[in-house]
Amino acid sequence: MRPVVVIGFLGTTLDAGRYEKRWNRWRPTVALCRQPGLPVDRLELLLDEQYAPMAETVVNDIRVVSPYTLVVPRFVKLADPWDFEEMYAALHDFVRDYPFDPEKEEYLVNITTGTHVAQICWFLLTEAHDIPGKILQLSPPAAGSGDTAGSHAVIDLDLSRYDRIANRFQAEQREAASFLKSGIDTRNDMFNRLIDHIERVAVRSSAPILLTGPTGAGKSQLARRIYDLKKLRYQVSGPFVEVNCATLRGDTAMSTLFGHVRGAFTGAQADRPGLLKTAEKGVLFLDEIGELGPDEQAMILRAVEDKCFLPLGSDREVKSDFHLIAGTNRDLGEAVRKGTFREDLFARLNLWFFNLPGLRHRREDIAPNIDYECQRFAEREGQRVSFNREAKERYLAFALSEEAVWSANFRDLSASITRMAILATNARINLENVEEEISRLRDLWRAKPSLTSDEAVLDQVLGTERAAQLDLFDKTQLAAVVRICRDASSLSAAGRILFAVSRTRKTSGNDADRLKKYLARFDLDWKDVHG
Repeated sequence: MRPVVVIGFLGTTLDAGRYEKRWNRWRPTVALCRQPGLPVDRLELLLDEQYAPMAETVVNDIRVVSPYTLVVPRFVKLADPWDFEEMYAALHDFVRDYPFDPEKEEYLVNITTGTHVAQICWFLLTEAHDIPGKILQLSPPAAGSGDTAGSHAVIDLDLSRYDRIANRFQAEQREAASFLKSGIDTRNDMFNRLIDHIERVAVRSSAPILLTGPTGAGKSQLARRIYDLKKLRYQVSGPFVEVNCATLRGDTAMSTLFGHVRGAFTGAQADRPGLLKTAEKGVLFLDEIGELGPDEQAMILRAVEDKCFLPLGSDREVKSDFHLIAGTNRDLGEAVRKGTFREDLFARLNLWFFNLPGLRHRREDIAPNIDYECQRFAEREGQRVSFNREAKERYLAFALSEEAVWSANFRDLSASITRMAILATNARINLENVEEEISRLRDLWRAKPSLTSDEAVLDQVLGTERAAQLDLFDKTQLAAVVRICRDASSLSAAGRILFAVSRTRKTSGNDADRLKKYLARFDLDWKDVHG
């Protein structure tokens, strides 16, 4: 059994007493050495030199009640024991210099004595594992009991040891993740893991967050939910400010983001604070951040790093502390290579990077999102709408099929449910409503201009310059491979489709490896072409 070492302050009030009657009352430091089941082998007693006479009395009394306990006085100089900075610095220095050896000794930190500030500092140092031990709390006896020893409790700050606390934390984490998903019971494992990561980052970090993904994947809604979650946790107090950077151009962009002073340009008849200032203490969501010009990018970088910026036409800096969330459907890494996006800003944003998959890659989440859109319609219009069984089965079968392109992702789904809900008879969506909507969606996706040409597909994955260097033969073949990869759930699934004939003539083969090697010819991998 390891020797027990207790570290704590001398109680300048509770431990006081020089006459015989001192034995008739509870003195925590003396009582510490009288606890049943808690043998104290060494007591590291911290005190100011002015209390040395009192400490001598306490040490002598401990020799009476516990002769085997070695008391080691440790003098600590404190001008103001209620000053948090001074107290923490003094205890941190003591802990840093103390020769802890947890393999040979067991350490307890007595938080019963000392100022409340000292107790807080002991807790912080123990919780941070600067002290390899546990907390010791002594309690006085009941009044009139005649006992002067009282009782004690040892508290282990390793919360993973406490099942009920651990379960509570896990429940809170699940609740926060559900909150970010708007309460939708999503079933896609990859998306659920992604949301779990975002939840942990959102509540533990104030660093910028970058949300990427195709248009309609839910970046704006997720940014708003991150803000709501941080506000519930009292981490932000300001507003949620959203701006689509694709709508900003020239002086308008600078003025909208950073504000301006009167006379900064023609038409600037009054000062304008700008959105960065408006977002102070809150969250600023810059959607489509890849559309910003180089000047705006430079000022955004400085505003994030230094919390200050210059309004247009001003020579005085303005301060604003906000949490930045950026969104884009562009490949910012490729934009950096092309020189259209600052590398240093991309590096700052890329600390927390989350790519939201499109609806085509979350088909198992279509059913719960249909229910969610019906609920949203009821909240928005004040009318509850539902499917009959046959209609829902037909709509789900189409929605989950390869025919359903969902080019605008959740925006397509939301608009589709809204149309059917409005046209439904007696708030009941029937088979006729569904068939009409399926026909409407087919026409919409057929007519909608999209980046489906070979050139557009290759521009997305290779960039315009690299794509232009390929022969027409390679362009046609690679574009077809990329389309298959985008719709497939995995590298292996895409390989099975692409090599469906030749694989039957092989006794053994690795379709995923064949596809991987093909993509490598163009310096591409699965992440480049999937989604």
